[in-house]
Amino acid sequence: MAVSPPVCDFGWRAPAFRLPATDGRSYYLADIAGPRGTLVMFICNHCPYVIAVLDRILRDARDLGDLGIGVAAICSNDPASHPQDGFGEMADLAARHRFPFPYLHDAGQSVARAYGAACTPDFFGFDAGMGLQYRGRLDASRKKAGPDDLRRDLYEAMKQVAETGRGPSDQIPSMGCSIKWKSK
Repeated sequence: MAVSPPVCDFGWRAPAFRLPATDGRSYYLADIAGPRGTLVMFICNHCPYVIAVLDRILRDARDLGDLGIGVAAICSNDPASHPQDGFGEMADLAARHRFPFPYLHDAGQSVARAYGAACTPDFFGFDAGMGLQYRGRLDASRKKAGPDDLRRDLYEAMKQVAETGRGPSDQIPSMGCSIKWKSK
């Protein structure tokens, strides 16, 4: 079932974290912060919404890096119920696609809970001071990638954040698969 996150809560502070990455290092939020903003994405390996736009996520991450935006992706799904989202599979995906950002593993799901992550993909775009400025979609794609000429909503919003410190007032929420929470 498709899930959409809530609208952007402008100025909400990014919760700090330290998570292991598929490159063998551990990263604090401060390690990924860019001088002009930071993008934290919740993604996973198996979600058809993520798979459909993975090439666009990678393109936008590279382009945002050029604008001084730091980028990281986090997988918080329960690998017991979704083995394709396990750490080894994450490392394989990151290596195969040459992720230009750290792919972090939130095994305890505490970071996803702190952020209020709702789906994959779920994008949190912060200004240079770590205040939330964007919580919208990548573009108008859904389970299948839309045409190549779709407006790059995430990129344009984060470009605006890099240039002005503020995200757009009108944002369309992302849509994707729900986070696969561990049973209690």
